[in-house]
Amino acid sequence: MIKKLSLTCLLIVSFACPTFALDGTKLLEQVDRNLNPESYETYRKLINIEPDGRKKEFTLFSVKKGQEKIAALFLAPASDKGRSTLRVGDNMWLNIPNIGKPIRITSLQSVVGGVFNNADILNLDYTAEYDVEKVEERGNEYILYLKAKTKTVAYDRLKMWADKEKKLPTKIECLTEANMLIKTLYFKDVKDFGGGIVRPAVIETNSPLYKGYKSVMIFAKIKEKIFKDEVFTLTFMPNLESLR
Repeated sequence: MIKKLSLTCLLIVSFACPTFALDGTKLLEQVDRNLNPESYETYRKLINIEPDGRKKEFTLFSVKKGQEKIAALFLAPASDKGRSTLRVGDNMWLNIPNIGKPIRITSLQSVVGGVFNNADILNLDYTAEYDVEKVEERGNEYILYLKAKTKTVAYDRLKMWADKEKKLPTKIECLTEANMLIKTLYFKDVKDFGGGIVRPAVIETNSPLYKGYKSVMIFAKIKEKIFKDEVFTLTFMPNLESLR
């Protein structure tokens, strides 16, 4: 009788508590949408900090549409005011007022110097550039192992720690194909920006390749907004100021 009862209880527990495999792609899509609306505008500050403590600050106004279109306008410092950048998929350009046509730039270059590169500044949805190889659960976090979809992506692999409850990244390691660490991104200070957007307001980065250097990205405003396709063209780059 006791054996039968134990077996019955075991069956009840098994059916009452089913286990499901995590869908890594859906989890990464949730992380993308929790970080930003699909289309939005934002104001942010980039700060480069050198080993001796010297700082250089930049203020940017950025607009994004869908998964693969983003543009940014420099508002400060005065020496950079009016410069603009554009990314459409893997293609990137820099426009400098009174210089002529926009010039092509690459994802691993940096228009601001410091540890953030152009791919970090003009960042797309993670699901646009990466496939999820596997997901692990560790305490109150998920760890997502991501592999670049193409060779043109800035980092071959990402290892992302994401808060289970908030579905937001807390740390991302950017790696080569051989898993050598290029840089680490730290997501801090989760803030309510309104409109249902609750996300980290600060991203810090450092790199073993730039010992003693640190860069910080601080978001002051993020707002969902839809833009016309013409905003993300080379001819519109000098007119980004008109969107503010």
